[in-house]
Amino acid sequence: MAVSKFYLGYKQLSKAVFEWEAADRTALLAAFMVIEVFSHWLWCLFVWYRRDIYSNYVDITLLYPLWILVSMVGVFLLWMSSRFSPVRNAKSNLYTWQAILITIYSAYITFVITILGHSSLVTGVSLVGGAMLGMMLISRRYVWRAFVGQIIAILAVTLFPYFGITLPNLRQMIATTLPPNIHSYVTYNEMAMMKDATAATVLPNGRLNWDSVNYLRQSSNLLWRSTHIYMSLPKAIFIIYMFRTLLVILDDSRKETLQHANQDELTQLKNRRYGLMQMKQALVSIERAQDFSVILLDLDWFKDINDSYGHDIGDRVLVTVAQALLQSLTDDAIVSRYGGEEFLIVLPDTKHDSAMVIAEQLRLSIADQTIVVDDNTTFNVTASLGLYTLTHDERHCIKHTCEKLSQTESGYQFKKPQVSKSNSERADKKVDTVELPQDICQRLICMADKALYNAKGLGRDKVVSANEMLKAGDTKIESLYSN
Repeated sequence: MAVSKFYLGYKQLSKAVFEWEAADRTALLAAFMVIEVFSHWLWCLFVWYRRDIYSNYVDITLLYPLWILVSMVGVFLLWMSSRFSPVRNAKSNLYTWQAILITIYSAYITFVITILGHSSLVTGVSLVGGAMLGMMLISRRYVWRAFVGQIIAILAVTLFPYFGITLPNLRQMIATTLPPNIHSYVTYNEMAMMKDATAATVLPNGRLNWDSVNYLRQSSNLLWRSTHIYMSLPKAIFIIYMFRTLLVILDDSRKETLQHANQDELTQLKNRRYGLMQMKQALVSIERAQDFSVILLDLDWFKDINDSYGHDIGDRVLVTVAQALLQSLTDDAIVSRYGGEEFLIVLPDTKHDSAMVIAEQLRLSIADQTIVVDDNTTFNVTASLGLYTLTHDERHCIKHTCEKLSQTESGYQFKKPQVSKSNSERADKKVDTVELPQDICQRLICMADKALYNAKGLGRDKVVSANEMLKAGDTKIESLYSN
């Protein structure tokens, strides 16, 4: 895979992080290093070209070996990022080449930081930015070790002068460190000595005054501060751009992961786990005077459809029914594939009569769907539906029962308690803080499933209400309040 050294946008970075092979990511990191080293090479070229001016602030004799070192490191990194890179053919020793790459780069950056005068700006960007970028593309173990080693080296460089160890430094000209009002604190002889020492080498006319010293100091500071900004700012902007793009990629990946985790792949409806979670959230957030309806839908003779026409046609049936459900229901409804050919429809804030109308509309809508097998074969699908509506009075009673259970901490039989209408509002306020049972969703679905089972027994393609079965005293269905 070719590595582009000049452009890495959103899609390219996404592929580099998640799809590219380890060798290609290593070559890409080497390419980024080439860009940084090349910027250092350009700085050396610029100072050399203007050496007649900057020789007062830069040690030119030390610039040449630095320039050679930068060129050598640049050639090595360019080789590591090219198509002839050893990492592309290194299968067993790829991590060894990664270790060599990160070690050479870390040593090089530490040396550059030292010879430029130990700028905290360059140090911070190189330490943090370089380590974060490296961890994106190669083995994090090697990057972490290099990061720790670089910290130790920089601390050692900071302490060396206190032990009398002189380190190479491109910055020169002692006169630039003199404060502008230094003549207030030195004798005439000391001033004359400093003037004589710097006049011949610094100023063409051989004359030096305090305005000249101040000017030289400001010019030197401008050069080195500009150098530190040049060495760090582009790298910082690039690192921030890379991580901003990476965060966008991670956000999209998170959305995609959640979508696959919460969605049924075939029907594109919510899957069972996510449907039950949303059902529970809807039960918790439902207001005091609202009813809560649950519909369990099962396709009739679905096994015969698979046996007669094949699983591909069966899948098409499931997709067609799912689309019919979505088109027939509002956005407030929670529709999920409960399992196999079963679908769960949750209707928050829906009374029993309204839920029965909706269930009947769903039955008719599914019955109108025509499945085309071939030019000569078509068939229609039917569904049986079981419905249960949890009224706000029943919900109040369940909460009241849970409150008694929490007080007695004993096995309490779920029997529907009596609550007088005169005290109902005060009682509602009292039990609103009491949670519903943990298995309340399964209890509601179980009630709807018993009604669905009854619909199957009545000949299929029907809607049966568990509430009406309870009112009729049907012995086949147990109350929500029984064990």
